[in-house]
Amino acid sequence: MCCRNLQTRRAGSKMHFMFLFALAVACLDKAVLGKNLKYRIYEEQRVGSVIARLAEDVADVLLKIPNPASVRFRAMQRGNSPLLVVREDNGEISIGAKIDREQLCQKNLNCSIEFDVITLPTEHLQLFHVEVEVLDINDNSPQFSRALIPIEISESAAVGTRIPLDSAFDPDVGDNSLHTYSLSDNDFFSIEVRARTDGAKYAELIVVKELDRELKSSYELQLTASDKGVPQRSGSSLLKISISDSNDNSPAFEQQSYIIQLLENSPVGTLLIDLNATDPDEGANGKVVYSFSSHVSPKIMETFRIDSEKGHLTLLKQVDYEITKSYEIDAQAQDMGPNSIPAHCKIIIKIVDVNDNRPEISLNLMSPEKEETAYVSEGSPLDTFVALVRVQDKDSGVNGEVVCKLHGHGHFKLQKTYENNYLILTNASLDREKRSEYSLTVIAEDKGTPSLSTVKHFTVQISDENDNPPRFQTNRYEVVILENNSPGAYITSVTATDPDLGDNGQVTYTILENSVLGSSITTYVTIDPSNGAIYALRTFDHEEVNQIAFTVQARDGGSQQLVSNTTVVLTIIDENDNAPVIVGPALRNSTAEISIPKDAGIGFLVTRIRATDRDSGMNSELSCSIAADKENSIFVMDPKTCDISINASVESVPTKHWEFFVIVQDKGSPQLSTKALLKCTVFEYVYSFSSTEATLVSQPSLDVSMITIISLGSICAVLLVIMVIFATRCNREKKDTRSYNCRVAESTYQHHPKRPSRQIHKGDITLVPTVNGTLPIRSHHRASPSSSPTLERGQMSSRQSHHSHQSLNSLVTISSNHVPENFSLELTHATPAVEVSQLLSMLHQGQYQPRPSFRGNKYSRSYRYALQDMDKFSLKDSGRGDSEAGDSDYDLGRESPIDRLLGEGFSDLFLTDGRIPAGMSTMEAERFIYSAA
Repeated sequence: MCCRNLQTRRAGSKMHFMFLFALAVACLDKAVLGKNLKYRIYEEQRVGSVIARLAEDVADVLLKIPNPASVRFRAMQRGNSPLLVVREDNGEISIGAKIDREQLCQKNLNCSIEFDVITLPTEHLQLFHVEVEVLDINDNSPQFSRALIPIEISESAAVGTRIPLDSAFDPDVGDNSLHTYSLSDNDFFSIEVRARTDGAKYAELIVVKELDRELKSSYELQLTASDKGVPQRSGSSLLKISISDSNDNSPAFEQQSYIIQLLENSPVGTLLIDLNATDPDEGANGKVVYSFSSHVSPKIMETFRIDSEKGHLTLLKQVDYEITKSYEIDAQAQDMGPNSIPAHCKIIIKIVDVNDNRPEISLNLMSPEKEETAYVSEGSPLDTFVALVRVQDKDSGVNGEVVCKLHGHGHFKLQKTYENNYLILTNASLDREKRSEYSLTVIAEDKGTPSLSTVKHFTVQISDENDNPPRFQTNRYEVVILENNSPGAYITSVTATDPDLGDNGQVTYTILENSVLGSSITTYVTIDPSNGAIYALRTFDHEEVNQIAFTVQARDGGSQQLVSNTTVVLTIIDENDNAPVIVGPALRNSTAEISIPKDAGIGFLVTRIRATDRDSGMNSELSCSIAADKENSIFVMDPKTCDISINASVESVPTKHWEFFVIVQDKGSPQLSTKALLKCTVFEYVYSFSSTEATLVSQPSLDVSMITIISLGSICAVLLVIMVIFATRCNREKKDTRSYNCRVAESTYQHHPKRPSRQIHKGDITLVPTVNGTLPIRSHHRASPSSSPTLERGQMSSRQSHHSHQSLNSLVTISSNHVPENFSLELTHATPAVEVSQLLSMLHQGQYQPRPSFRGNKYSRSYRYALQDMDKFSLKDSGRGDSEAGDSDYDLGRESPIDRLLGEGFSDLFLTDGRIPAGMSTMEAERFIYSAA
């Protein structure tokens, strides 16, 4: 209990004491959540005064909750301006608005403010019912409705005559309410305090001594009404009593009091009682009129009506048992004679309760605003709080007993807490993607007859959580696309769906990083992150890569992002975009030369065409044929194996040289083909050698004299051509006296303003004949165009013969650097002519192909060794070792050291006996020289 000072409301200061105490009552039933808390306060306390702190009063309950320090409190009150305010952090209950008990509860003895408080978060929900009893203070004085009460009494009134007086009204209750009446001192009148059935007190004026109008015709007495409060309060009214002449007889009622039972649903106009008062007098003194006593309250006069002539008491306004349970009416009957003395009777009307009120339903929902929608997260556990339901019925007894039910869906349940309070809780796991909204109905039905019910609907909205990852339509997409597509071409689309809402359902697509042929997948394809459309970033080549597999990841936009993957397999379909390529026999300018032995017979295998096609499938299946030519009907070709054979004996055919086209085509659509020209020449002698691409020819016995004659003749012709070329270059160099040599140029023209005008290709230094690591330089003279060298066999000394063998060996050594690695060459060393013939056969059949002898700006190892000591004979030196094949100073008509060396070597080799080796024509010898160079 605590004492508080109240400010003075009227003149003079008065001290009021107030107290506050709290009583916590534990719930009896284990199923009931929380506790009932009762407090008491006095009315009229200052706004903001603290009543209690729930955190302290329910500490024993909070200790059972994990982390009680984080508990918050929320009041579930009705109305926009609650009289009491609850702080969320500590549950402090304070006065939010001025509390006037008389305005709040009127004359009810029990006046309290009730509301519910729940704890947050709702995972560990506790419900406390708070009842604050408002205690009365003596802040109201008893008051009479009239300051002056006129009373007329006949002088003939007998001693003991009673006259009811106006009641004073005090809105306070208990000791602070009206307690007693007092009358100022006199000899003729006194008062007696009486109580009505509802507890209200009134006074009756009693005549204690006979009156004599002739002695005193009027009296003025002070009627005082006082309460029992501290301090005591009182109110007064002046009784003005007039003494009139008497009327011998007064009307009389059959009974002094009447008790009437009135159903609260009785209609207006219902007859309650027919009053009957009799007066034995005659005439005006015997005519009785009925009326309410002068002190009847205005509320009774508004509710009931008395017929002044007939005495019928009827219902003027419908009554309500829940508001007023009984009425006490003072009626009077008075004759019309002079000095009439009215007769009084009391009518007590008891209101009978009927089931005329439907139950009321109050819903407090977990919603951000005052709306009929509750919001619950789909991830909420079982028994999650949804709403607080409070039902009440103004009727009493059985009519006020209410049964509450919940209809709508089994995912929710109704649990009773205490009295008429219920909790709506979740009864199952919720999934917004299956159902996002529930319509629930609360039905409250009383037990009256007939039963009345109230229905209230509300909606439970399921809030979304990011609980669903994006899902693709399939775990594997297989797509085909034709090669040679254009960059940016659309390939396909992958689609992933996410049933969540908002950002939780917003899907973004990405391609996971991996590599294809050493390159990132993002250089091949890209994906639109918003719609999953996949596009090509480059032109695909089936021959480079025929299938690409990559992973597409779909990611939602939730705070905790969820992902899923799918595999996209992109198959690149081949197009017939590659023509066949002939790889054997070796071609030069699409031409191959093939040697056929003179004694080749029917079925002799001339050669086999080997071709490749980078395409696949039907596009790579090849067939061969010989272009139609009647003159070349001697040759037949197998279209599958591409073997070319002879269908007639060579000796029986007069022609010894044939040229025909071979066509290799694929089976694609459209068909692509490659054509090569084959030049076949009959040789009288063919030498055996081992090759992967040439026809195996048997080697007959050789005529050394014939080979020598043919070789020498060819060499003579070649030397003649070389001399003509030298003479032409000499004439050209006369115009330009400065011949270019890289070493000489460095010393001679180091400070000359004009740089050499010619450059030399790398091809100029491809073959360098060496003799024991040095160039075999010999003195030679420039001959006139008309002169020709005349070498006789007898003039060749043994030194020259040895030098010729060394030159040939050097040529073979350097040429072997250009032969493919898989090429096997077997040379016999019987005679130089035999070796040359073997080389000629290789050149004719295209089996000898020079290879580049440089890698970048570095020479191959074999050339570096060969040229270490020959640098002074190089035709070009840039000083950096980075000569390019495209140098523009190279002149095909200019004499080079290579030409001279080859000329000297072959002159010594082939002209030792003045003859060209057998089986070699001049043209063949010349071709061999240029091929080697």
